[in-house]
Amino acid sequence: MKSTLLLLAMTATVAFTGRHDGSPVKTGNSKSPQNAVTLPAPDPDNGGIKLASGFRGLVFADNLGKARHIAVDQAGTVFVKLEKLNDGKGIVELSDNNGDGRADQTVMLGNNTGTGMAIYNGYVYASSDTSVYRYKLTNGKVMETSPAEPIVSGLTLQRQHASKSLAISPDGKLFVNFGAPSNACQEKDRQKGSKGMDPCPILEEYGGIWQFDANKLNQHKADGKRYATGIRNAVALDWNTATNTLYALQHGRDNLNNWGGVFTDEVSAELPSEEFLMVKEGSDFGWPYCYNDHYKNQKFLAPEYGGDGSKIDRCAGKDKPIMAFPGHWAPNDLLFYTGSQFPARYKNGAFVCFHGSWNRAPLKQGGYFVAFIPFGKDGRPSGKYEVFAENFAGVAELGKPGTDVNAGKLDLASPGDAKARPVGLAQGPDGSLYISDSVKGKVWRVMYTAKK
Repeated sequence: MKSTLLLLAMTATVAFTGRHDGSPVKTGNSKSPQNAVTLPAPDPDNGGIKLASGFRGLVFADNLGKARHIAVDQAGTVFVKLEKLNDGKGIVELSDNNGDGRADQTVMLGNNTGTGMAIYNGYVYASSDTSVYRYKLTNGKVMETSPAEPIVSGLTLQRQHASKSLAISPDGKLFVNFGAPSNACQEKDRQKGSKGMDPCPILEEYGGIWQFDANKLNQHKADGKRYATGIRNAVALDWNTATNTLYALQHGRDNLNNWGGVFTDEVSAELPSEEFLMVKEGSDFGWPYCYNDHYKNQKFLAPEYGGDGSKIDRCAGKDKPIMAFPGHWAPNDLLFYTGSQFPARYKNGAFVCFHGSWNRAPLKQGGYFVAFIPFGKDGRPSGKYEVFAENFAGVAELGKPGTDVNAGKLDLASPGDAKARPVGLAQGPDGSLYISDSVKGKVWRVMYTAKK
């Protein structure tokens, strides 16, 4: 859930952007000059990234620390969650007071690291790995005297997949990811030949999405309810106001090649899919018993439970993804675009941030880009995904997705070689798209200018 929920009633009928020579470029249908929105001049190199035709970018802020999710208030204040404390603080509040499109005021908040960020009902919500809390907003800012109000607390710290990413519906339902502290619910995690526990006891408390009340303080795990299950880890969550539905993207499991046979290194690099999920109450997407194969558009029984790459078995009745991507791209954020600055085809479509892989070896790494997916009125993708923003890693791509056998792969030995890794998405009040980076903490602002 991003700040877009607060912006549904806002429109931008005219938008201007300053070219490098200072002349404005009109991008909209002018009806009233007083409704005009002036966009700042982009960076000559778009802040080092490559964007879809007609879009330009600039670096809004840099060197914030290991950034995670972001949220933008109706006043334009940008809030960035940090994975590691910066000067003892875990949230960065950024403001552009002189209107040049770049942050010129930085305020550090809180003392918790984590991932989740959202704006809802006059508060900025954030999460650590063991809690969800909020700060009251005053004119788009958190006052120095504003306390952190506990929404959900006392959660057990998991040894892996601990981030409590979140989304909030317009009627105040708080959805929180409880990633599974396991790869495939094996008796001995990630060990060759170790069978899966059956039934998997982890699903009682993890491996799904829980629902809480966003307006109620001092909740605990027992106060929530399991909304959906069979999801290994969903860092990317967002509520789609056009369909009034929760969506998520799952990180698929690793180490299929531990089982040999048909599960070769090459197969394990491409499978299982990263899954785009339409999440309904009671949904079961099959983890750990099943994995998704996007080549065959089918869920198959996992090898830990007797699967051989062709058995479907208990997976026949599991919920399927609405779209699937190659393995290990790490989808870390999701945003349904509701603004009016971008062309009409982007309205209610989905942006997905692929943080990038770490375990595709011996094949090349993949991901490290932001995708756009057009959506139809039925709440499902109406076309293939498109590369919207790329070149974050700063290394050569081997092939464009969908064009050859190297599709979506980078000449990158490991994530440590990447100059930047996109991780968070947010929409500004003028319809600009903000993207965060987890390497050094850069934030880009992307605008539509109709100029290549």
